Amino acid sequence: MTINVLFVCLGNICRSPMAEAIFQQLVDEAGLTDKFQVDSAGTGSWHVGEKAHPGTRRILAEQGIAYNGRSRQITAQDMADPQTYIVTMDQSNSNNLHRQFGQHPNQHRLLAFSNQTTETDVPDPYYTSTFEYVYQLVKDGCEGLLETIRKQEGL
Repeated sequence: MTINVLFVCLGNICRSPMAEAIFQQLVDEAGLTDKFQVDSAGTGSWHVGEKAHPGTRRILAEQGIAYNGRSRQITAQDMADPQTYIVTMDQSNSNNLHRQFGQHPNQHRLLAFSNQTTETDVPDPYYTSTFEYVYQLVKDGCEGLLETIRKQEGL
């Protein structure tokens, strides 16, 4: 059985590709690569086909995390499997998905899994360039998410 995890933000160039790369590295380090399919997408189409934002690529490279993905927009097919973990970066992303596709039974905000912050939304660093801060939040959330999935799935 493959566990699907899809990270979602607005344009799929800053936060969700960062989460995808961090989570994939955590999965690989845990020896669970063959158990997971990890991806990311955006609710909007502005950046489809583009590389991740230079700030995201920089912080990932500084942390030794590989990422070569390209932006894509979320589809109805992504939302079709009720077992897929749909993980949004903020309430606005969650609202956009709900408006576009209806309720998904396994949709969560990333920071609901955080152990080290009281923040509920991962702020978008596109205009603020707060990539280091966003990295810390996303890493914390991804660690908690993997821990939760491992418990729920018996891994």
